[in-house]
Amino acid sequence: MKLLKKGKTKDVYCLEDGNILLQFKDDATVGEDGQLDPGGNVVGATIEGLGLASLRITKYYFEKCNAEGIFTHYIDSDLEKGTMTVRPATSFGKGLEIICRLKATGSFMRRYGDYCTEGQDLDYFVEASLKDDQRGDPMISAEALDMLGIMTVAEYAQLQSLTKRITAIVAEDLAAKGLTLYDIKLEFGRINGQVALMDEISSGCMRVYKGDQWLHTVELEKYFA
Repeated sequence: MKLLKKGKTKDVYCLEDGNILLQFKDDATVGEDGQLDPGGNVVGATIEGLGLASLRITKYYFEKCNAEGIFTHYIDSDLEKGTMTVRPATSFGKGLEIICRLKATGSFMRRYGDYCTEGQDLDYFVEASLKDDQRGDPMISAEALDMLGIMTVAEYAQLQSLTKRITAIVAEDLAAKGLTLYDIKLEFGRINGQVALMDEISSGCMRVYKGDQWLHTVELEKYFA
C-alpha cells in the first residue's frame, strides 16, 4: 500500500489492485475566525471520533446514491479501521467543488449580504469553485470552465443536474430526521470517461441545522446510529 497524499481530513493510499484507500482522520477545517467551518481551508481543530463519524455518514449516503443509480467511486468501507475503498478517479483540473445551496449562509452571505438575509430560502442554487487554498477557492462559471479546458459546458450541465439530485436525496433524508440542510459541497471526477461522485458526504462538506443550531459531524452522527 503506497501513500499518495496526506490531505486535510483524509490520507490517500494506492492499493495493490489499483483501487484507492481513504483513511479518515479526526482533523477539522476552520474559517478565518478560527471557528469550525465546513467551507474552511485550514485544519485548525482535532475532534476525537470525527473521522469515524464522517466515514459512517459518508458510507450511508454513498450507498443511498448507489442504490438510486448514481455513479460514484464508492466500493466499500471498514468502520473498524476508519477506511473507505474507492475506484481511482481523475479530477476536473486540479480539483473542483460543486456547491448546492438551499439556505443563504457562509460565503453566500459574505458575497451577497446586501440582497439577502441569513437562512433565506434558496432554490437548489448550484455554484462551482476551484480547489485552490492560496486563492481562497475562487468561484468559476460554466463558461470559464469550458474556456480553460477544465470541463465542457455539457459536463457542467450534467454535474449541475446530478448535484441537485444528490442534494435532494440528502435533504429529504435529513428532513425525515427533523434536520435542515443549508448547503452541501460535492466533488466529482471522471472514471473511464464517465462523470462520478467522489470524495465524501459528511458534515465536513455540508451545513446541517437542528432548529437554529448547526450540528458538526460528531453531533450529526447521533442521528445515524
